[in-house]
Amino acid sequence: MSSETGTLLAGFLPFRHAPYFDFSRPEVAQAQREAFALVRRQHVGQTFPLLIGGERMQGTGAFGVTNPGDTRETVWNFQNAMPEQLEQAMTSAQDAFLSWRFSEPLQRATVFMRAAELLRVRRMEFNAVMALENGKNWAEADGEVAECVDHFEVFARETLCWAQGRPVYPVAGEHVTTHYEALGVVAVISPWNFPAAIPLGMALGAIAVGNTVIWKPASETPLSSYLMIELLYEAGLPRGVIQFLTGSDEVLGDPLVDHPQVRMVAFTGSREIGCRIYERAAKVQPGQKWLKRVMAEMGGKDATVICADSDLDAAALGIAQSAFGYAGQKCSACSRVIVEDSVYEEVLEKVKAHAEAMQAGLPEDNAALGPVIHGGSLDRILGYVEAGKASARLVTGGTRIDGLGTDGLHGAYLAPTIFGEVEPSDPLFRDEIFGPVLTFTRARDWRHALDLANDSEYGLTGSFYSRDPHKIAEARRVFHVGNLYINRKCTGALSGTHAFGGFGMSGTNAKVGGPDYLFWFLQTKTVAQRY
Repeated sequence: MSSETGTLLAGFLPFRHAPYFDFSRPEVAQAQREAFALVRRQHVGQTFPLLIGGERMQGTGAFGVTNPGDTRETVWNFQNAMPEQLEQAMTSAQDAFLSWRFSEPLQRATVFMRAAELLRVRRMEFNAVMALENGKNWAEADGEVAECVDHFEVFARETLCWAQGRPVYPVAGEHVTTHYEALGVVAVISPWNFPAAIPLGMALGAIAVGNTVIWKPASETPLSSYLMIELLYEAGLPRGVIQFLTGSDEVLGDPLVDHPQVRMVAFTGSREIGCRIYERAAKVQPGQKWLKRVMAEMGGKDATVICADSDLDAAALGIAQSAFGYAGQKCSACSRVIVEDSVYEEVLEKVKAHAEAMQAGLPEDNAALGPVIHGGSLDRILGYVEAGKASARLVTGGTRIDGLGTDGLHGAYLAPTIFGEVEPSDPLFRDEIFGPVLTFTRARDWRHALDLANDSEYGLTGSFYSRDPHKIAEARRVFHVGNLYINRKCTGALSGTHAFGGFGMSGTNAKVGGPDYLFWFLQTKTVAQRY
């Protein structure tokens, strides 16, 4: 770190993660209810535009966004972009890049710090928007929005660190520098399950170092993205730096990835789509002057290993929280539990008790268990459940929930589901189901448990529970995941602390929130000047 960088960073307060709201306090809970009322007054029923070249634009008609908690309600509407608008957005992104690439790093960092302050004031509003469009309860939504605050703070600091280049070994007669330059236009393609934090992290990585962005959110959850971009504009980001496009995959899927002016694709989503992007981006299109860079995070089949010497109560709670929080719809969610045989039944019963205590209900009412994102997802999950009944032991759950309350639940609600005696060859053990479905598998001993945990094409997160320092040391060496947690749940990564990204088919291991993340969005330039 240069002295100039140190001087600039000295102007920042010490970094602290944004604290979560305590919704058990009546006044805090009331404030969140009032935020839902605000969102319903201001946003429900509205139609939102595309953002191209800093202008709000209409597409070819609009599509509705459904409240997954109550599928009878269309909460808001967004535009269907036309092919010519993709071209217009690309031209605008290229034009903005010509100046943004040379913007001062301190300017970018200042924008991020202002955005953090603005978001702190509006956190409950963003919580409410998220709950209404992707079904998170208050705590789950608040955790994500707090992560966005952290992203702004972390990326502001990383912007200044990376702007200074790196020292080189000297040579007589020459002045030599190594520094980093922006790439160009970055396509950010994001999922519905973390509609604010995931695309924001990818977009901030791009714009922090001088790239411009075409931001394509998931069609299920566009308002969480749209409001975040408008917040960045309010914080001082030049409006042309980010283009916001919504619409069909026919217009914004392959055509966006294939476009010869896209320099990089930053993607988070399914393995199927991630592999498709990786393959298509490898083809050099007519007029393309570079090999495209692809950053992909493609999910996981995350395991928790329980040794016989563990704190079994703590382990059971951590398993239940990471398996059934947000109905298991996290790439980091625990979906496999691998337990030493001597404590297998005890752990299974403890986790079962936690699962059966969870009450389903509306996310807007802060129910512990909400819906999966839509009926198609539920049908896919139930396909695994039905097949699993023939290959394993259904311990609890496995049924749709639609009968609570006087009017029932109108959404894709599934009871927390646990299968026991699951073999390593079973699709329940191997496939990412992405719902509240958890498997239990016996291990002969703790080393066998680690072998079973590593028996996966994925390698995103994992948990290892033991009191034995020797076992913990071995797990640190051989548990093959990008994010390993010892004696704690495998969800809840914090930006700037738990740099997040996985191995294997979980993706390219770009560690968002980590010290090397910005390098993905840069190219290295060496300049040698003879005296």
